[in-house]
Amino acid sequence: MRQQSVTRQAISNIIPAIVVEIMLLIYNLADTFFIARTHDPLQLAAVSIAAPVFMVLIALGIIFMVGAMSFISRTLGAGQNERANSIASFCVWGSLIVGAIMSVIFMCFIDSILRAIGASPETFKLAHSYLSIVVASTPFILFSMACGGIMRAEHNATAAMFGQIFGNMLNVVLDPVMILWFGWGITGAAIATTTSIIIGALYYAGYFLLGRSSLSIHIKNFKMNDGIAWGVLAIGIPACLDPWLMSISQMIMNSLMSSYGDMAVAAAGVMMRIDQIACLFAMGTGQGIQPLLGFCVGAEDWDRYRAMLKFSLSFTVTTSLMIIAGCYVFSGDIVSVFLTQPEAFEYGVKFLRIKQSTTIMFAVFFIFVNALQGMGAGRASLVLSVCRQCLLYVPMMLILNHLWGVWGLVWALPAAEVLSLLQTVIMYGKIIFSPKYLTHSE
Repeated sequence: MRQQSVTRQAISNIIPAIVVEIMLLIYNLADTFFIARTHDPLQLAAVSIAAPVFMVLIALGIIFMVGAMSFISRTLGAGQNERANSIASFCVWGSLIVGAIMSVIFMCFIDSILRAIGASPETFKLAHSYLSIVVASTPFILFSMACGGIMRAEHNATAAMFGQIFGNMLNVVLDPVMILWFGWGITGAAIATTTSIIIGALYYAGYFLLGRSSLSIHIKNFKMNDGIAWGVLAIGIPACLDPWLMSISQMIMNSLMSSYGDMAVAAAGVMMRIDQIACLFAMGTGQGIQPLLGFCVGAEDWDRYRAMLKFSLSFTVTTSLMIIAGCYVFSGDIVSVFLTQPEAFEYGVKFLRIKQSTTIMFAVFFIFVNALQGMGAGRASLVLSVCRQCLLYVPMMLILNHLWGVWGLVWALPAAEVLSLLQTVIMYGKIIFSPKYLTHSE
């Protein structure tokens, strides 16, 4: 690792991570896109209703993925290869065990879950058909994400990327066949999704079984003591909370926005979807750089750590500026793809430009959060996630909505991102200049 230039190594990790984020977006949209071709709104509604459950499964996988990336990279940097094997084994077997347990729980309580998330009498049977198949793949989802985290931790992000692409593209191919050609509709979507997840998991299993990894995931290396389970969970749990909290804050925003009419709600939804695409680059950069920073922390190579952090910040600011420029110049063209009604279109263009005004803030925020995770600062990353989504964004929505109506509501997230970045920089500074790191931070 130390023989490669900082730029080359950072790029080799960042680009695959960005590609993975883009593929995840395509994967999430595939079922919705092809089911929409059936022209059955009830099936489309059923998939939308099931989406939060799928997000819960992904969030559980994040625990093992991010925990593996952070903990293993620091352990390898410190030269503790046997301990790294134990961490890798814990993440893999732990993901399978948790996945199996969650699959059984979802199966047992699927009716209650569907009622809780809003399934109507018309969509209940369809959503039940979809979820009862998809939740069976829970162990494979968590297993694949854990393996991807391990592969990134040992600096093989390209192999992890190919595993994601393989599974996602298979789903995109199977969806039209099973949904439209076979005429299985939403059941076909569930079968296609589950099949692609299982085959993708086999790719990751083959990576380790064929000896392509420098780490062993053999069951004999599995252990939970010696700080291994805690080390993974302390970083993984805060990381998994972020998408959950984001969904909650999004629901609150939609509820408040509904008072301004359907066109405002539609425009806000488009704004968030387009912004999600913009955020993929920042998220990919942060996740790509995290194991590299973790390795440097473990190896106590602080010169390389600072160079990696500086490069990642420069990279994410540059890409953010390009995205902002594109969104401002082509905002009308972008929004018109989704909205054609004049009032909704006008809202959409203005909403998008407001949101993009702080894209750089989010990008820098995400780099520092991943730097903290790479350092093993789990408590700090937990505080930042909770503060950004709950203690800053939600109050901002309520206050600015009361003061300035719909425009205040739209400005709430940019305002929260400014405050979140300020809080993150302060917290990062307190940790990096703490006694543990003080002698290396000059």
